[in-house]
Amino acid sequence: MTYVEYKQLNPFQRFAHNFKRFILRVPHSIANFFKAIGRAIVGFFVGIGRGFKNFGVTFVRGDWATKLSYLVFGVGDIHKGKYYKGIIYFLAEVLYTLYMVFFGWGYLKDFLTLGTDESGYRFNELGMTEYHEGQNSMLILLYSVLTLVITAVIFAIYISNIKDAYRHQVMRANGEKPTSLKQDIKDFLDGKYHITLLSFPVLMIAIFNILPLIFMILIAFTNFNSAHMPPGKLFHWVGFQNFGELFNVVQGAKKAYTFVELTKWTLIWAVVATFSNYILGMIVALMINKKGIKLKALWRTLFVISIAVPQFVSLLLMNQMLQTNGAVNILLGHFMGGNPEIKFLSDDMIVARLTVIIVNCWVGIPYTILSMSGILMNIPEDLYESARIDGAGPVKTFTSITLPYMIFVTTPQLITQFVGNINNFNVIFLLTGGDPKSTELYQAGETDILVTWLYKLSVGSEKQDNGLAAAIGILVFIICATLSLIVYNNSKSMKDEEAFS
Repeated sequence: MTYVEYKQLNPFQRFAHNFKRFILRVPHSIANFFKAIGRAIVGFFVGIGRGFKNFGVTFVRGDWATKLSYLVFGVGDIHKGKYYKGIIYFLAEVLYTLYMVFFGWGYLKDFLTLGTDESGYRFNELGMTEYHEGQNSMLILLYSVLTLVITAVIFAIYISNIKDAYRHQVMRANGEKPTSLKQDIKDFLDGKYHITLLSFPVLMIAIFNILPLIFMILIAFTNFNSAHMPPGKLFHWVGFQNFGELFNVVQGAKKAYTFVELTKWTLIWAVVATFSNYILGMIVALMINKKGIKLKALWRTLFVISIAVPQFVSLLLMNQMLQTNGAVNILLGHFMGGNPEIKFLSDDMIVARLTVIIVNCWVGIPYTILSMSGILMNIPEDLYESARIDGAGPVKTFTSITLPYMIFVTTPQLITQFVGNINNFNVIFLLTGGDPKSTELYQAGETDILVTWLYKLSVGSEKQDNGLAAAIGILVFIICATLSLIVYNNSKSMKDEEAFS
């Protein structure tokens, strides 16, 4: 289709055309996504190969101090006069050695089995029963991950120590002197000040985000559940068994059936919740910002007040209002007569899901209204003046200027809202708790999404299945990351950043 033919289409035809193009591009985008992952993996191994090559070349070209740095950290720096840095490298090696001897190796040696000595009552030498405290798989896994991460950091320090030793060797050969401690401190407060500022936040992210993330990923490959619960019981590696249970649809497995059904509902919920808030919020924002509307500041303030109420308070209040003896049923009884006692949240699946979507509009639309209002106030007035001169009416102006501009600006926000709704724990859990219950689903209700099912499998029920919950968490991440990257990379916000500048 040519540009002229496209411009002759009405708004609905353009939307259909663009939607068709997007759907046709999805397989190509997915293929490019996995190609990029493949290239990254290849690049990773190529980088490792180059690293080994440089490792050998540096050893061959290095002097005795550089060669000795391959065994004793910091010797090369101390020999070249970089005393403080050589001492830091040497202390890092000493501390790591002490850590491994007195703590790390004791857990790391059991990493492949996650423990073999189980706690329980046993007979002692006198023939009496006594409680024997065995190994704890949770601690073995946790401290093994910590030890592996520390080992990776020490390996990076080891490589830095060798590079530093060789670099100072070359500097000495060229008649240059290494920088002093005072010069390095001055540099870290000037040219490298960004490193100084970001070091502590990066360390905290590593401790409180990366370490738990690695730990939970590894949990997905174990049989950690209520039958294998430390400290009384040990759990072990089971490979991809938890993932296999989620995809074993052929044999009609209950876990797999639950995963498929909740995945479909999660995606439907995310799409409907995202676009209902987006479209309705846009409409209200357009109404408030329309010329001639009075008390605009009042309407915006009212929506700000509705946001100021904590979301969980609104959801718990809605939960009480929608009970069979709640305010909504009482109000319906006054208008319709009788005592309707409609079960909005705990009886019919369709009614419960529709109720969740409607209540989500109540708590979500105000955010969209405020962001849309800011965008509408920043659309250049010159565009509207040009459109009016060309004879464009309100509908044409909206479809040609307002809507494209808003979509262009809010595409990243839409992606964020979509991913947020896939993980929207609050609305589902606080409003319905996943109800109505179902005997066909494994520890889940009809309104549960994947993230609330994950919660129930891990801490929300007596029959815990933490390994399966961790596997679901990994799959949710893959779904969110893949969809986000594909949509954003195909959006105009990414392809043409200067479109509305």
